[in-house]
Amino acid sequence: MSIVNPNDSLERQNEKLIKITESLMRRVEYGTAQSGAAYAQFERAALLEKRVRERTLELERTLDLLHDSNARLGRANRETEAARRNLADAIETVSEGFGLFDPDDNLVLFNSRFCRDFREMSLRPGLSFVKYVAQISTAPDLVLPEGDDPAAWADKRIRRHKDRHVMFNVQLSHDRWLQVSEHRTGDGGTVVLQTDVTDIIRLERQEHRRLRDKQARMIRATLDHLNQGVCIFDENAQLVGWNQKMGALLSLPARRLHLGASFGGMLDHLDAEIVFTHGMERSDFRAWAQGDGPRQPISFEVRRGDVMTLHIFGRAMPDRGFVISCTDVTAEREAARKLYEMNEILEQRVMERTLELEDALSAAERANASKSRFVAAASHDLLQPLSAAKLFISSLADRAADRPGDVAVLNKAESALNSAEQIIDALLNISKLESDGLSFDIRPVALSEILRPLKDEMEMLAAAKGLELRIVDCSLSVETDPAYLRRVVQNLLANAVRYTQTGRVLLGVRRRGTSARIEVWDTGPGIAEEDQGTIFEEFKRLDTKASRNDGLGLGLAIVERACARLGHPLGLWSEPGVGSCFMVNVPIAGQAEPLWPTHKRPMRPHGLAQSGLIVLLVENEPQLRRAISILMESWGVNVIEAEDAESALQLLEDLEIRPDALLLDQQLGQGLSGTGLYAAIAAQMGTLPCSIISADRSADLRDDCARLGLDLLLKPLDRHKLGQFLHDAAAGF
Repeated sequence: MSIVNPNDSLERQNEKLIKITESLMRRVEYGTAQSGAAYAQFERAALLEKRVRERTLELERTLDLLHDSNARLGRANRETEAARRNLADAIETVSEGFGLFDPDDNLVLFNSRFCRDFREMSLRPGLSFVKYVAQISTAPDLVLPEGDDPAAWADKRIRRHKDRHVMFNVQLSHDRWLQVSEHRTGDGGTVVLQTDVTDIIRLERQEHRRLRDKQARMIRATLDHLNQGVCIFDENAQLVGWNQKMGALLSLPARRLHLGASFGGMLDHLDAEIVFTHGMERSDFRAWAQGDGPRQPISFEVRRGDVMTLHIFGRAMPDRGFVISCTDVTAEREAARKLYEMNEILEQRVMERTLELEDALSAAERANASKSRFVAAASHDLLQPLSAAKLFISSLADRAADRPGDVAVLNKAESALNSAEQIIDALLNISKLESDGLSFDIRPVALSEILRPLKDEMEMLAAAKGLELRIVDCSLSVETDPAYLRRVVQNLLANAVRYTQTGRVLLGVRRRGTSARIEVWDTGPGIAEEDQGTIFEEFKRLDTKASRNDGLGLGLAIVERACARLGHPLGLWSEPGVGSCFMVNVPIAGQAEPLWPTHKRPMRPHGLAQSGLIVLLVENEPQLRRAISILMESWGVNVIEAEDAESALQLLEDLEIRPDALLLDQQLGQGLSGTGLYAAIAAQMGTLPCSIISADRSADLRDDCARLGLDLLLKPLDRHKLGQFLHDAAAGF
């Protein structure tokens, strides 16, 4: 129990404490017997006084805090009430209906204009959004869209409320309109605004009617200025628009062209002179216009009397109406008729001229084919005795080795024969290049396989004239016919060596994008610009002092024709007194196929390894057969001669001998060819070394020989190649 009443005032409590203190002090001073107890009482009193003082201070601070909190709470209540009044005043001043729903879709706040246009609405704070929509859907002032009832309208309104952005127009009675929009608040609530847009809707209607009237006037003016007759019908096939041109073209009276006139009535009153053409009847036209299905565009022509042709075109419109146009095409049809007649006359003339040209072309083709056949046949016939003459001279040269004078004469004779052989070979090449039946073996080939052999062939010719010949190797592969490209480059090199007296000849390759440009440079006399177009003609040589041994001017003609047929552009640069450069562009290819086998056969001296060899020679030309026999016998070869395939087979059967090698002419006259004879012999005796002799340089014969594994020796025969074949046969190749 406290000695000081807490309910007393502080002054009263202090007075009591002072008295207590004085009493205790007197006891201490005058109460000796009880001094220890008195002092203890004093200590307790002092401690109590300290605690009372501390509690008093704490109480005072608490009271101060309480008074401050009450003051701030009062101010906050006053500010909140003021803000609420300000918000209410603000939304009340808004010219639109304003309603605020909390995140739970309950009405929190609204102004007096909210739902003012809906009578019998009962609005109160806490009203749910669903009940709010239900009241509006049944309001008598709401004009529901056609086909909707209150429940359907309310369901659509609730579904739209789930969207983030909502805005739509609502029609009210007495032709009034409200625009309703919803906006989301930061805490997930919804603000609904209702704006009266009646004036805007009415202005839009007026503007729409004004534009529609203006558009109608523009359409009318357009229709009246068209050079075509036009009629516009609605979905019920009734006339809603037209121009006067339609009546004039179809001879329809003015009383038939009026608003609401039916299509059928207008069709029935068409002039009897109007005749439908091109398979179209009036009934078909009526069915198209009055049918229920989709209308496809329709186009046809009618004739009005004998002098006018009208083109009718009809097309459907999106609203199931349709438009019909009528155009006077009389002048166009008359012009087309005259043009057709003129074309008939021209076609007849063109046909006559074409037949004449075809006859002339056929005659030219026959003459060209006859010329090509003649050149080929004549060249083949010339090659037979030429080959025999070369072989005879070769045999004499071997025997007259110890008589230098005779050897010189024989060498000159062989040189003359070689010149004749080159001329015949050039004629054959030109004949082939001009033939329509020529086919090329186009394939990837490494340029190095073409350039390296040419270097071996041309170095001796260049060295004989004291020229420096340089051929730069190239790692590129090109897409071409290797045989013809080799012939082209060989002719260009030979031409450069032939006409260059001093200096050097250079062959190199430059890469130009997807092409490889083969260039042959020389330091020859050069070619004047006016002569650069004529050097590719047959038998054309600028050096008139050159001898026949320098060629007849066919090399560049072969080059030009071969490049044209292969599709390889050919170029030329030249400057008189400086030199020339011939260029051939060839497309670059990918992986190249080997042009020749990678291994090389060893060269052996003639007349040693083949000595004692038994060779069957089948050749239908007696002189050539005898020349080949003499040459081979001079090398120690035993020759069995036959004229044709039948005698060869009979001879082998009679002698009962298996030859070591076969040398067969491809053209044996009647009966089997050379390749056929080889197949017959191989069927009886097995595989034998065989070489086909022929002047035929076609790719077909080369392919046949390659397929059978046979060598091919072209006429005129080269004694070195023949000797190589015999060496290979003796070695067991």
